[in-house]
Amino acid sequence: MKKLFFIVAAATIAACNSNNQSGSTESTMSSSTDSSSQKINSPYPVQYSSDFAMDNPKNAETVLALWKAWDNGDLLSGKDMFADTVELHFANGAILRASRDSALATAQNARKSVGTAVSTVDAIIPVKSKDKNQDWALIWGKEVDTDNSGKVDSFYLQETWRFNKDGKADVLYQYRAAANPPKQ
Repeated sequence: MKKLFFIVAAATIAACNSNNQSGSTESTMSSSTDSSSQKINSPYPVQYSSDFAMDNPKNAETVLALWKAWDNGDLLSGKDMFADTVELHFANGAILRASRDSALATAQNARKSVGTAVSTVDAIIPVKSKDKNQDWALIWGKEVDTDNSGKVDSFYLQETWRFNKDGKADVLYQYRAAANPPKQ
């Protein structure tokens, strides 16, 4: 595994340091064209959008504060960060469409089954769907939970949060993968 890593790393470094003298049209185009204005040529129909741009860091900060509220076991501290009505799509397939207060009460009750939760964040990106005029924040991280009996579970999370025109979270899509997959 280490040998493979070093081969890939060496190839990457060599590719980055190679001096392309051919002056190809492709490299000239990419250096003179703003990549944020280029359209994606997809062989698949894109259902929602493929026209995104970086957005307000405030949305990313809101998601980070909500993750911290989960870790602290106090979801009500993030109440004002949610819209009056929310739609939450959880990794287990459950979907909760409810008023903010009802959704937070349900989530707080679920949080009680977790003794401690410790999250780490790998990346977070606030983006705007330009053609839909919607604001989103995407976060990747890991959560390590210890239940009330002392059993530890760790998993990776990817969450996609949407924000309404008032800057309040109104939709969540959550995806989860085991950090320690079962041995076969």
